[in-house]
Amino acid sequence: MAGTARHDHEMVQRAKQQLRTCKDPVETLRLSCLSRGSNGIKGLGRVFRIMDDDHNRKLDFAEFKKGLRDYGLSLEPGEVQNMFGHFDKDGSGSIDFDEFLLNLRPPMSKARKDVIMQAFNKLDKTGDNVITIADLKGVYNCKHHPKYKSGEWTEDQVFGEFLKSFDENMDGTVTHDEFFNYYAGVSASIDTDVYFCLMMRNAWKL
Repeated sequence: MAGTARHDHEMVQRAKQQLRTCKDPVETLRLSCLSRGSNGIKGLGRVFRIMDDDHNRKLDFAEFKKGLRDYGLSLEPGEVQNMFGHFDKDGSGSIDFDEFLLNLRPPMSKARKDVIMQAFNKLDKTGDNVITIADLKGVYNCKHHPKYKSGEWTEDQVFGEFLKSFDENMDGTVTHDEFFNYYAGVSASIDTDVYFCLMMRNAWKL
């Protein structure tokens, strides 16, 4: 489930408009992601995960610069340096990957964070802080999926496809952070807490 197409379209237009006058390096990067729709931040996360060759969950300046370029952002060298400097708080020459994505998420109210957490906890049946295909069985009904009904996909294939919506590193599981990154993008496309919380409750039958 994603934000509705209309909300997504409005958010993209708003982000593009704000980008023209934005001077703050972090806000520029955030708006650049949101101008690609509610999956924008998740998409950037995926690019950086692919780049993290040694899996140390840190990015040096060269990786950061290449990641932004691979994502399709054309920024001035000075802008990239400013962005990196903002995230490299201890001046070590590398930035913590998870902290970077956390800072990039658009601000969310406590009400929105709470309802996202409720949805995650409902899906995480085993309580091990990751959502797997096994967790989804009995929580997410795939019987109405067109490809399941036609016999084209098995139940596990439907669940696997469903997890891909959230799964940034394509390991077949969804972490708390991946789930939040996805909904941070959806949240940015919806103005009121009431509507966002209603949408989440309806989607996940909370």
